Amino acid sequence: MKAYVIDRYNSAQGVRLAELPEPAVAAGEVLVRIHAAGVNQLDTKIAAGEFKLILPYRLPLILGNDLAGVVVSVGTGVTAFQPGDEVYARPDKDRIGTFAEYLTVHQNDLALKPANLTMTEAASLPLVALTAWQALVERANLRPGQKVLIHAGSGGVGTIAIQLAKHLGATVATTASAANADFLEDLGADLVIDYRTQDFTTQLEGYDVVLDSQGPASVAKSMSILRPGGKVIGIAGPPDPDFAREIDGNPVLKIATRLLSLQTRRKAAQRGVGYSFLFMRASGEQLSEITALVENGTIRPVVDRVFPFAATPQALEHIAKGTTRGKVVISMI
Repeated sequence: MKAYVIDRYNSAQGVRLAELPEPAVAAGEVLVRIHAAGVNQLDTKIAAGEFKLILPYRLPLILGNDLAGVVVSVGTGVTAFQPGDEVYARPDKDRIGTFAEYLTVHQNDLALKPANLTMTEAASLPLVALTAWQALVERANLRPGQKVLIHAGSGGVGTIAIQLAKHLGATVATTASAANADFLEDLGADLVIDYRTQDFTTQLEGYDVVLDSQGPASVAKSMSILRPGGKVIGIAGPPDPDFAREIDGNPVLKIATRLLSLQTRRKAAQRGVGYSFLFMRASGEQLSEITALVENGTIRPVVDRVFPFAATPQALEHIAKGTTRGKVVISMI
């Protein structure tokens, strides 16, 4: 099979096309012929080596964290899927590699593709939809009448999180460029703050939740708009000790996450708010719940641009610019 492989941590320039054996199918696994793969900022960060501390991948490595495709074969013990099924998934963090023609995925991480979506639309969803779900439903327990700020609303996570938060009954504010205001209001945002000309800390107060995708400085700033007991959920860091425990990290990682998040956790304690780092996990069960929301029209995918498989390095370069509206997708077919 053909796959895009990274040999060294530097940038998308280090990604090459390689011919590799088709994966063998073990017990509990499903072999998927990939029709489309989502491209995420996570892919560019892995390529640059930014997650070497918390995700010790061994090189060479096939990148890619989203897929949509068709089941080719199943291993022993698999009962929920059969050859010919159209499926989508965010593979487990230890089993990534969707920039390829085939991938084996554990059955627990897989779900049937929404019937009303194309393969490219479906491939845009798993990682960002699971991130939004785990942040807003699991971590925040977002409820009707609460207020949430979603940073970078026009990005991959933001476009889905706005729709999910609105479905959950929240008042939704988001930061974005003024050019995206009408688009984000159509997705469900109640207030769009132009990050180029407005300071969100002067516009918002008494918020229950902030979903931050910008990093430590933005996390710290966002605490000022929270009510006492509110929470910032960060998906761009800093990683915290709870994360190290969740992934059963080694002692070095546990110490490192404690130090990296120390200032953030202290500031949160001083303000009487909470901070939680989220590195989303694969879940076919949650994807099935998301499928229902997609099929009833509650959530719709937002695809910025589709690249052919041969242009995978260019797709990575495009998303690294940080100017996409929704998701970038690679089409294999």
